Amino acid sequence: MSIETLKKYLPENTLPFLKNWFGPYFIHIKITRERNSKLGDYRKLRDNSHEITINSTLEPQLFFFVLTHELAHMLSFEKFGHRIAPHGSEWKQTFRNMLVESISIYHQDLQKIILEFARSPKANFMASPDLVRYFRLKDNSGGHVFVEELEPHNEFIYNKQRYILIEKLKKNYLCRNLDNGKTYSFRGLASVQKLNP
Repeated sequence: MSIETLKKYLPENTLPFLKNWFGPYFIHIKITRERNSKLGDYRKLRDNSHEITINSTLEPQLFFFVLTHELAHMLSFEKFGHRIAPHGSEWKQTFRNMLVESISIYHQDLQKIILEFARSPKANFMASPDLVRYFRLKDNSGGHVFVEELEPHNEFIYNKQRYILIEKLKKNYLCRNLDNGKTYSFRGLASVQKLNP
């Protein structure tokens, strides 16, 4: 996929950054259907080219953020070698520099969140509550809420199964599956569909 083809998924004014980061590398970028387990991924192919996949359903600023994350893998491996940890200090420094360099791409209310995240980048998007909340608020459809927004005894659907919130634990929330009676621990930022009382 060419950089020009990417334009419809990206915020304005991102191409100069991408052209700089892509440099001399041959990169296959694949736009995929929505995946619950990940927003994107990176791998080096046997022919020494690179492959990045990104979910097609991401809002443009989040798409650019995820693309930056995956390009940081490529650039850190190319610079420091493939023996480094995938989300180790070399990747963190590379990702941090790229986020700061491209901060003008993000909306003003998101820039502060991105800069705070860049102080110590996390491997998983879900590890940044502020980012998760920001992008959920920008695409709040289908009656989805975070588990942390529910009250005890509220019922909800997660992965096509019905649950009821029992209580808040130290960090997570204890919920009972109404189909099989088992209890499960949910993260506060798990996105679920609240059922009407």
